[in-house]
Amino acid sequence: MVKLTLLFVLFTHFTSAKLKSEPINVSSVISDDAIFGNITPYTPKNLVTCTPENNVVRFPVKIAVRTTDSRPDSITGKVLDVNFNTLLNAPIGSIKLSQLKGKIVLIDFWATWCGSCLVAMPHLKELQKRYPEQLQIITVTDETVKRTRQYLSARPSNLWFAVDTANHIAQQFPHQLIPHAVLISKEGRLIANTDPASITTAVIDSLLKARKVNLPEKKDILISHEEIMKTYFDAADTTTHRFLIQPEIKGVSGMRSTHLMDPIFKGRRITFINVNLSTIYNTAFGDFSPGRTINKIPENSKDPLYCLDLIVMRSKDLLPALQQELLKRFDLQAKIVQQDKQVYLLKISDQSKFKQLSVNQSGIRTYYSRHGEIDQQSITMDDLADYLESYGTGKLPVINQIHVAKKYDIKFSFQPENPESLTQVLNDMGLKLEKSRKKIDLLLLFKN
Repeated sequence: MVKLTLLFVLFTHFTSAKLKSEPINVSSVISDDAIFGNITPYTPKNLVTCTPENNVVRFPVKIAVRTTDSRPDSITGKVLDVNFNTLLNAPIGSIKLSQLKGKIVLIDFWATWCGSCLVAMPHLKELQKRYPEQLQIITVTDETVKRTRQYLSARPSNLWFAVDTANHIAQQFPHQLIPHAVLISKEGRLIANTDPASITTAVIDSLLKARKVNLPEKKDILISHEEIMKTYFDAADTTTHRFLIQPEIKGVSGMRSTHLMDPIFKGRRITFINVNLSTIYNTAFGDFSPGRTINKIPENSKDPLYCLDLIVMRSKDLLPALQQELLKRFDLQAKIVQQDKQVYLLKISDQSKFKQLSVNQSGIRTYYSRHGEIDQQSITMDDLADYLESYGTGKLPVINQIHVAKKYDIKFSFQPENPESLTQVLNDMGLKLEKSRKKIDLLLLFKN
């Protein structure tokens, strides 16, 4: 069931594993201080050169990146005023940050398609409930008013919701990864750029008593995934074989790329950035989703993340080479087993509606998808089943039961917080997901 596609996603599934030996000396590969410090925007800072060691190829990296740096006034140290021009779920339709002086303000950047953002919402609601007069939490999204209202309809909240489609507020508080929390004192001074979970009742209590707090600082590298690929994983067109593995790049989201849009490396190269071992193993042994994985290793959110780049000469050697490299270096083992499991079957519910789907004419394959949205050209029903398994609301394996040779252009969105919205979208396409039980292949991860 190999189904390699180009994905830009945040990975949240962890597994515990360690290196069999230590082929990588983390401190010698990349200096965190040299690379991830608060560098003047777009100014080259360091040239870090690493030499081949233990058959792991590394290459020179030249860094010139911006990092997260909210912009306080250089004299007073106060955050510059912010206009929240479109407020929902609030007693007023707009407000300025300066009007909230005397309250602690927590600005939370989020999106409805961001799983980690949605996980943080109950915590933020509890904070707001506990400190109704002393704290004001304002969430900020660049999605539309309509989409935000849909979310609030399904998930009522006591928070204020600011809509900032032009990203003016985000420009004042630069960041690359969400959720991103900005904590501001009663006097309007920046306390921290951090993650929502770090802002606890103990933190708020300390601030109300004018005590100093120490929060983990969130610093994002403010460059695109394409720039990251070029900066850290550049490869000459003539490269026929390379295996590179290195530790996490701080401030960058998780990513897997199979370079399907690159005519030079298509099919014979795969790159992971900031992913855990289970994600890499899932791909190496057949691209198994979390719902098709039995993980016998205790999960730990502190397990290391890795960056990996593999190039081979022939596409048929890509996954076997990846399997070989992993099993050489890590004590995590994998095998495929069969198990009877509850699944969804993707079926046609209405032939007349199904026949109205747009059949691809261009022959051009595109790959855009994320939680709550897909816009792909020239996809099969197998591809659609894969999308529904990865980004749908059921959290079960999805097996395609529609056996047609045609390829389609599929574009739709739904509300992840409202599972019925996906059911309705599929119904409008003449499709349905039907629960069943089937014996399917699963990936078993274990240690000897």
